[in-house]
Amino acid sequence: MTEIIGVRFKSGGKQYYFDPKGQQVEPGQGVIIETSRGLEYGECAQGNTMVEDEAVVQPLRSLVRIATQKDLDTVAKNREKEKKAFTICQDKIAAHGLDMKLVEVEYNFEGSKILFFFTSEGRVDFRALVKDLAGVFHARIELRQIGVRDEAKMLGGLGICGRPFCCAGFLDEFQPVSIKMAKTQNLSLNPTKISGTCGRLMCCLKYEQEAYEDAVRRMPKNESFVETPEGVGTISQVNLLKETVQVRLEDQPETPKCFHNCEICVVRNGKGKRPEGYVAPPPEELAKLRKVTPVEEPRSLAGSLDAALTSLGMAEPAAEEGGGEAGAGRRRRSRSRRGSGKPSGEAPAAEQQQPKQPAPPKQRPPKSDKPPKPAPQQQAAPPQQGEQGGAPAGEKKRPRRRYHRKPKGDKPQNPEA
Repeated sequence: MTEIIGVRFKSGGKQYYFDPKGQQVEPGQGVIIETSRGLEYGECAQGNTMVEDEAVVQPLRSLVRIATQKDLDTVAKNREKEKKAFTICQDKIAAHGLDMKLVEVEYNFEGSKILFFFTSEGRVDFRALVKDLAGVFHARIELRQIGVRDEAKMLGGLGICGRPFCCAGFLDEFQPVSIKMAKTQNLSLNPTKISGTCGRLMCCLKYEQEAYEDAVRRMPKNESFVETPEGVGTISQVNLLKETVQVRLEDQPETPKCFHNCEICVVRNGKGKRPEGYVAPPPEELAKLRKVTPVEEPRSLAGSLDAALTSLGMAEPAAEEGGGEAGAGRRRRSRSRRGSGKPSGEAPAAEQQQPKQPAPPKQRPPKSDKPPKPAPQQQAAPPQQGEQGGAPAGEKKRPRRRYHRKPKGDKPQNPEA
C-alpha cells in the first residue's frame, strides 16, 4: 500500500498524485509541490489516501511543505505579473504581425519561467518574438500552441444549455467525440446545433452514448419486416428512448401504428425483400403478442371506504360478506333490523307471511329382506265431540300430523266386521 494525496494546479484541471512524506493534508489546503518545472503551488483535492502499489506510477514526486502565508503572497504577486505580461505580449505580437491569438500567461511559483499559451490555424515562426520577450522580462520564455478545446477550458464560459462548460468545470481530460454519436442518438446533423462554443462537437454527446448503443442492439432497424398484434408490416420509425416503433401495416399502409418493442416479432431485420414462402399467422396468433395491462375495476363509494378501513385494520375485508354493493346492501339491512326491530324492504316481509313447511320425513331402510308392512288406513271422518280422541268444545283442532308411527300390537280394524 502507498499513501498519496491528490493535487490540482488549476481550477477544474487534472488531478495529480504526490507523496505526502508523512504530513497530514486536508482537502482545500494550499501545498508546495516539486514538479518537473520546479516548485509549484497547488491545491489539495484529495487528502491522505492508501492505494495499491499498482495504482500509481512510481516514483512519486514528494510534497515540499504546506503553503504558508508568505507562499500565498508570492502567488498573488505572480497573478499580477501575469496580467502585465499578457498586455506586453499582445503588443509584441501586433508589432511582429504574427497570425496568432494569445490565450493565457502563466508564471511558475519561483518566477523564473513564463509560459505563453496561444492558438493559431497554422504554424507560426515566433523566434523573433521570443527574443523580444526575454529581453523585457529577463526570464525563461516558452510559447505553447494549444487547440480550441483547450482554449475554451482555460477561458471558461456558458454553454447552450445555460451551464458552465463541462471542460472547465469537472472534465479532467477531453473525451473523443465523433459525428457517429450524433447519428446514433438521432440528432440533427446541423453543425451549429451539435457544436459547442469552441466550434467542436459537444462533449456531452459522449455521456449517453453507451445507453443508446445498448438500445440500438435491442431495437429493430428501420424498414424491418415484423409481426404485430394487428397484422404484419414494415417499420418506418424507431424511438430509442421510448423503445417504440411506427409500423406501416399491409392492410392499412396509410396510417402507421405505434407498438412497443415487446409487442413485435421481427421476421426480417433491416432492408430487404419479403422472405420467400412466408405466410402471415392467423389474427388469433398475432393477438397474443399484445401487451396486456391490468386495469382495476371501478369501485363504489362504499367499497372504497371498506377497502380503506380494511387496510387500516379497522374493519374486516368486504369479500367475506359478499363485497361490493351487494355486501353493502346486506350490511345496511342488518343494521336497520337491529335498530328498529322491523323488517326493512319487501323481500323480508314476504318471507314472514309464508309459514315454514315441515321437511319430509326420512325413510329408514328395512332391517331385513322382508317386504315392509302396509301402513294402517286412516279413518275418513274425524271423531265427534265427546268421543275418545276428539277435541273438547271451544278449542281449535290441532293440525293433524302427516306422519304417524305404527302402534305396536294394534291391528288395523276391519270396518265391515
